[in-house]
Amino acid sequence: MFLGRVSGNIVSTQKNKYLKGHKLLLVKKIDFEGEFIDNKDQICLDMVDAGVGDRVIVVKEGDAVQQILGHKLAPVNTMIIAVVDDIEINEQ
Repeated sequence: MFLGRVSGNIVSTQKNKYLKGHKLLLVKKIDFEGEFIDNKDQICLDMVDAGVGDRVIVVKEGDAVQQILGHKLAPVNTMIIAVVDDIEINEQ
């Protein structure tokens, strides 16, 4: 799981049958201050109606992604599961 910022949309006229009705977004990893960790975009399936510029939580690979979709054959590695409103870090 990682924090990211949505950097763009992907539009496709043809999709795998398990992806129909779902939006694909480009996401870059960020740290807790909102700074980009690297400049690599990842393609993520959007489950929460996120938009460009939103901070999001992304689940990466593994059974969690397949369980959320309910299909073991869905070709998905990364999925946006939350839009982040605020981050609060309590240092002791």
